[in-house]
Amino acid sequence: MNIVVLDGFTLNPGDLSWDELASLGSCQIYERTAPADLISRAVNAEIILTNKAELKRQHIESLPALKYIGVTATGTNIVDVIAARERKISVANVPAYGTKSVAQTTIALLLELTQHTGHHSQTVHDSRWVRNLDWCYWDKPLIELDGLVLGIVGYGRIGEAVGALASAFGMKVLAHSRSAKAEKGSVTFVDLETLFRTSDVVSLHCPLTPETSGLINKERLSWFKPSAFLINTSRGPLVDEQALADALNSGGLAGAALDVLSNEPPRADNPLLKAANCIITPHLAWATRAARARLMNVAIENVRAFLSGKPQNLVS
Repeated sequence: MNIVVLDGFTLNPGDLSWDELASLGSCQIYERTAPADLISRAVNAEIILTNKAELKRQHIESLPALKYIGVTATGTNIVDVIAARERKISVANVPAYGTKSVAQTTIALLLELTQHTGHHSQTVHDSRWVRNLDWCYWDKPLIELDGLVLGIVGYGRIGEAVGALASAFGMKVLAHSRSAKAEKGSVTFVDLETLFRTSDVVSLHCPLTPETSGLINKERLSWFKPSAFLINTSRGPLVDEQALADALNSGGLAGAALDVLSNEPPRADNPLLKAANCIITPHLAWATRAARARLMNVAIENVRAFLSGKPQNLVS
């Protein structure tokens, strides 16, 4: 079959191989595809792999040969699944490939919020330690995690992995989940308001749905302790960014660490880019080589399974 990869660069900037995919058919791989180029590039495609290039209804209806869409990610919001279903086009994703990597990044952001390692390293490289009168210094409070309360919103695979790592630091773990309501090991499940009011750190690990869009808003931020931190390695639109910037700038929140924003790349006027005590990383939590290798392997196996008549990881 004719296979087209619309935007392969972020998955494979050159340290992985597409050879296994190329062995399954005639394969054309594009690093990036602008919306205006999508139909011309994919017009003869029977199989499309996409990461962030959107396949809207008008695209799906304009690709007559299309039989299969493979999303090289877990979330499938970039595909009009209903339009695909109407045309009997299979849609598959890759679940759970980045659990450990995202959990690791969450803890890295937590440690930067509380230990400020990157900041202090930069001051040393700027020669401040060379000029310092004392043998050590620190600019911000250094916070020990032992005994602090971590509140996890969304207790799926990633939330559970973050909870296990936090417990190893001696943190007490609260969680809020649509499904789990009883205690699970050392984790206590509570309602959302209790979690926000009680936690020293809140970490978001829930999917983006109409119900969770704007989950962190002005009212709920007022429930946080002024000494609390917010971490988001899930989806940018979970957070009202202006409300968060206002809380940070007014001292209503001690700090935030975000790996995701509502628009990616962000617009220059995003209020969080200049907000106080706000760490932002460029949506890299998923991108360890190990996680990307798993992602590519499963995405290719999904195609192989589809071609063999035994499709897997279907969402439609």
